[in-house]
This record gives sequence, C-alpha cells and structure tokens, in this order.
Amino acid sequence: MKRLLLNSGTVVLALCAGVASAAPTAIDSALPAPAGQLAAPAGVPAAAAPATRMMLPRPQLRATRHAGMRRRSPALARVGAANRSALQEPSRAGYAGAVQVYPWVEGSLYRLYTAPEQVSDIALQPGEALVSVAAGDTVRWVIGDTASGAGASRRVHVLVKPSAPALATNLIIATDRRVYHIELESSAGGAMASIAWTYPEDALLALRAAQAAAEAAPVAEGLEIDRLSFDYAIGGDRPPWRPVRAFDDGRQLFIELPAGVAAGEAPPLFVRGEKGEAQLVNYRLRGRYYVVDRLFAAAELRLGEGKKQTVVTIVRIGASGVGRHRGRRS
Repeated sequence: MKRLLLNSGTVVLALCAGVASAAPTAIDSALPAPAGQLAAPAGVPAAAAPATRMMLPRPQLRATRHAGMRRRSPALARVGAANRSALQEPSRAGYAGAVQVYPWVEGSLYRLYTAPEQVSDIALQPGEALVSVAAGDTVRWVIGDTASGAGASRRVHVLVKPSAPALATNLIIATDRRVYHIELESSAGGAMASIAWTYPEDALLALRAAQAAAEAAPVAEGLEIDRLSFDYAIGGDRPPWRPVRAFDDGRQLFIELPAGVAAGEAPPLFVRGEKGEAQLVNYRLRGRYYVVDRLFAAAELRLGEGKKQTVVTIVRIGASGVGRHRGRRS
C-alpha cells in the first residue's frame, strides 16, 4: 500500500493498488497546497513542488453534476412560478378583528405567519370534519387540533407553533369537504392570531337551493281548477322576463314568469286606472309568480326609464264579465 502523508490540515489520500473500481477521477482545476504545508523533496526548489489535486470517486462526481442540472431545470422554474401565483398573502381588507379571512379558492396556497412561543389558530368551516393533518417538518413545529361549539356549529381548529424563528414548511389539512394547503413561516417579528375562510361557492349553492325550493313550493293553497280563468292577453315588448300567462281564481291574480328568471330581474307591476294612468299595486313574488290580491282590467310590467322603458301589458279579455269562460285557457 502506498500512502502519501500531508502536513496537518491537509487531505490524506490512501490509494489501494490493484482495486480498479475505486480509481479516483481528478477535477480539472488543481488546488495548490498552502505555503509551508507540503514538504518539497531534497534538492528541489519549493516552487517546483507538485500541486495537490482534489480527487472524487466517479459516482460522487456524477451526483454533483446532476444536482447542478436540477438547479437549472426549467421545470423547477415553472413549479416556483405556479406556487407564487397561487399563494394568497394576508391583506388589510381581509382582516375581521385579528382573524385573517381568506376567500376559499380551489388550488390556492394560504400564508400563515407564526412566531416562537405563540400559538396560531387555523379555523375550519363550521360543521366541517377533520380527516388528517400532515406537515413537512414535524420536528421543529408543534401541531395539534381542537374543536369549539357543538352540533351543526361545531368547528375544528388546527393549532400551530414553531420552535424557532426563520423556519418554513407546509401544512396539508384534509377534511370531509376539501383540502387546505397552507404555507407556514416563522419569525421573531410577530404572529398571525388566526386564519379562516369564506366559501363563495357554498353560498352560491345555498342560493340556488333556496331558489329551487321556492319554485317547487305551491304558489297558493286551496285553488280549485274549475274556478280558474285564463282570460288574459299578454302584449307589448318581448324581454326575457315577459310573462308566460296570467290567470285568476276569482279573488287573486297570478302572473307566471318564464323558468330561469331570477326574482331580482322581475320588474314592478302597475295597474291602469280608470283614466289610463299607471298605479303601483301591492303584490308579492312566490317563486316565479306574481301574486296580486285583487283583480283588474289591465296592468303593465315596466323596466327602465323615460323612452327606454320596456313595457309588457296584461289585459283581461272581456273586462265587463269577470269570471267568464272559467277553466278555459286563452
């Protein structure tokens, strides 16, 4: 065995003769030894002493090159850009007291700033059940969960506390409704007390369900089919909200709007007086029906102002004979 010994603080290279697999590969740049550490052979000037070359085994050299290629990968650049684009940071308008309220968006990342010796609260939606919690760093972060309330108002809280400043990791919370992706960061400058969410999609679904229930509910109870009169003519303009038909039961008038017309799009109803003047009449909206607790000879639905008004007329056929042609549709 040949052994080259360098002075203290230098590398010791042990080369075992006859072992081909351990043959080292030289990195192109040679590293000169510090002055006074490499002893030159007798009779050879110090300037002529051979330079020391750092040697790495081939597998290690290959791994080093691959690591450099990964750092320059366009794919990793795209990952970073996507994460930055999806990250939601705290905003002044988003605070309700000390709670930062984020709007829930599928695929978003949510920032939570924390501090040592302080607990930050992640409040989930009331009624939402926790399935699992996973963190990237479970050694330097303390993570637990608790709950408040009971029944339908029961709310899960995930509690987070870092052990030191200048830490960063991610947190994934899975529930029976969705998955939260949270970016955790600690500092000595202060912590966010709590974060929570609003759920616009849930509110929209609830509104649609309420509208569907209103449309499915009966317009009126105790109506007798043989007493209904459909002797009304619909005229005037043809907007999307133009009524499909009008009918009465001898006591109340019902005006049916097309399916899909929202209550907010329904125009006001005016009754024509004896001199032809328009008078606002009391009515109520039941699903897509106007319900008027009186009968009249003519009425109008108006939307707009001045000459740009859209007007639809509702006229009772044979106004002098209210209740004629019972049970027959016009």
